Order: sequence, then C-alpha cells, then structure tokens
Amino acid sequence: MPVTARAAAPEPAALDLTDPQTFLDVDQHAMWRRFRTESPVHWHPAGPDTPGFWVISRYEDAVAVYRDNKRFTSEKGTVLTTLLRGHDSAAGKMLAVTDGVRHREIRNLMLKSFSPRVLAPVVDGVHRHTRDLLGAAVAADRVDFVTDVVDHIPMHTMGDLLDIPAADRPQLVEWNTRTLSRHSSDESEFESLMARNEILLYISQLAAERRANPGDDVLSTLATATIDGKPLSDDEIVLNSYSLILGGDESTRMSIIGGLIALAGNPEQWRRLKSGEVTSEAATEEILRWTTPAMHFGRRALVDVPLGDQVIRAGDVVTLWNASANFDEDVFPDPYTFDVGRSPNKHVVFGHGPHFCLGAFLGRVHVNAMVEALRAMVADIALLGPPQRLYSNFIQGYSGLPVALGAEPAGEEVR
Repeated sequence: MPVTARAAAPEPAALDLTDPQTFLDVDQHAMWRRFRTESPVHWHPAGPDTPGFWVISRYEDAVAVYRDNKRFTSEKGTVLTTLLRGHDSAAGKMLAVTDGVRHREIRNLMLKSFSPRVLAPVVDGVHRHTRDLLGAAVAADRVDFVTDVVDHIPMHTMGDLLDIPAADRPQLVEWNTRTLSRHSSDESEFESLMARNEILLYISQLAAERRANPGDDVLSTLATATIDGKPLSDDEIVLNSYSLILGGDESTRMSIIGGLIALAGNPEQWRRLKSGEVTSEAATEEILRWTTPAMHFGRRALVDVPLGDQVIRAGDVVTLWNASANFDEDVFPDPYTFDVGRSPNKHVVFGHGPHFCLGAFLGRVHVNAMVEALRAMVADIALLGPPQRLYSNFIQGYSGLPVALGAEPAGEEVR
C-alpha cells in the first residue's frame, strides 16, 4: 500500500469498491482518508447486478458494528462477494457465518484445540520451520520471498493441525490463493469458485477417513465431536476445517510478505528491530496493522440502526473497512508512519467482538516467528523488483517478491 496519505484521491462517490482494480489504481491511504473525513458512513450505490451497501471507514463505527451481534448478522455473509449475492451457502454451519447459540457451541468446541497450552508444540514447530526456510533463503543469491519462503509456512502449520499429507499442501496453497483473490484481472471469478470447491471436496474426503480412523488432529476432533449428544453435520465438519485453512493461510502469508517490504523500506525501523530497541511482539503488531490483509468484513442489518449521521435500514449490507479503521488518525497517532515500537496498537486485523478471529493467536505466532528469524539471521534486505500485487477487493497482498537476504556474519547472529 502506498504511504502518501496526502496524495490526491477521487471523491468517495466516484469510487467502485466492488472492482478489485480500484485498489490497484488508487492510493488507498488517501482514498480512505477522504472517506473518514467526508463520508464516514457512506452509501455505495448499486451496480448493474448488485445492491448498494454501506461503507464504514472510521475505527469507532467499525468496532461498534463488530460488537453488535444483536442488530447485525453474519449469516448473510461476511465479505462483499457473498453479501452482495444475498446469502452464504455456509450460513449456520461455518463459524464465521453462524450467530447465536450454535456459534457459541461450535466456537467453544474449536477453542479447545486453539488454546496456547495445546498449541505450545505447534508454536515451537512454527519457529523451527521458519528458521529453516529463512536459512535456505539467506544461503541463496536470490529468492522469491512469496513462493520460496512464505507459501510454505502457514499451510505447514494448518496442515499439521489438520494432519494434511505434506505432498498435498502446495496444491492447497494455490487453491486457497485463488479462492480469496486472483493473480490478475485475466483470471475469472469462476476459477475462484472452482478452487473453493476443490478444497471442500478434498476436506470432505479427509473427514470421511478421520471419522473411520480418528487421530489427534483438529479435523478428527470435529469429525468425532458431539454437541448435546449429537455429532456435527458433514457440512459443519468440512466447512469449519475449510475456514481454518482459508483464514490461517492467506492472511498470515500476506502479513509476513508485507512486513518484509515495510522493513526493507524503513531502514530506521529495521535498525530498531535489529538492535533490540523494540520487542518482536511490538513489531509483530505493527506489521499486522500496517498490512491489514483482510481489507474488510461485513454484516447485514436486522433492524434499523442509527450510525453517525445516517440510519442503516433493516436488510442493508454493511461493510467494515479494516484497511481504513487501522489508519484512523483519531486512534493511531501518525498512522501513516510504520513504527515497530507503536504502543498502544489496538488494530482490528482480526475483527472484534463475538466473531473475533479464532486463529488470532496462531496468526500472531507466525508473524512473530518471522520477525524473530529476520532479526537473528538477516543483516540486510534487498528488494530485487517490484512486488506483484494480488487482484482483489478483499485480500491485500502479493503473489511475488524477488529479494536477496544478506546473512548475519558468522558468530554475530542476533538472538
């Protein structure tokens, strides 16, 4: 994302937020600054085949809607593509698009597999795997940081959690990327749908195997779990496993890639991290805020709700733009400065409220593992070409990043 907050941007009424090309053509910082200043609760007009929707750009307003699961529902979708269709086929089955009692029941079931205590050995594996991959990258003259390094990190973890065979994981990464975004405008939405179906079919086959022969993995837990004496449905098992892959892989990869770009472009912040002046935890939170991989989430209003100087009507689609809220000047002083020591840093990368991301702990672990590995093993970062941006109005990130990583001199590795 460009960092020229004062650059010119079209007025909000002139922008089409359903078009992924908008996010490649416009300086997003400047764009969202105009939204927050001129139209913080903004009505986006309908398109030829889509209804209109609300665009919420201020932090305070976004958090208010995230918290309010009484007047807003997630069961009509949580991203523009499903919200504008009017339904989500996973509603009432997948945690992210389920509300009420069933949401709490499935969330409590899954939380058992995601507590820091249970995940302790997984965390050790993430750090070890990250260091191995980064070591190989440092030893090479040139690597693509996306395909040679980062693509192999979150899916390795999610694969371990779900016990996905190692040989199948690269294909899942490719399917997952095409599900949430596209490499370019040349690819069709049909390809995204087909990639989603491939993942669902793959998980369905695994789930059938785990029901017959369960192990210690999360997929086996879901496949054999009961709530009030009744097993989860096949759809609940498959869709919640799919959700872990969807959220745990793509957004984490984009944070790590964007974090490297930010460190390379801000030498003083790289120095502060290398010197130990700031903690890896603080740097992790700033990387998450700065990159904000999931640009928006959404809800549908169940009743009329006053917000700002507008009234959201029952049935309206409401989109909450994290990409704006995380740079709101009223919450983040000097928001357009990448500051690895920023504190406090209450970003909404993982959402907020009852639907706060189940995988937030693991997402932080992945980014922190890379931050610590970079600090310990890398002396300097050289970008060897422009990052290749993804084509999406949901995921903000990159499909390629050629880099050269200079090694710490022998005996001087920072710990």
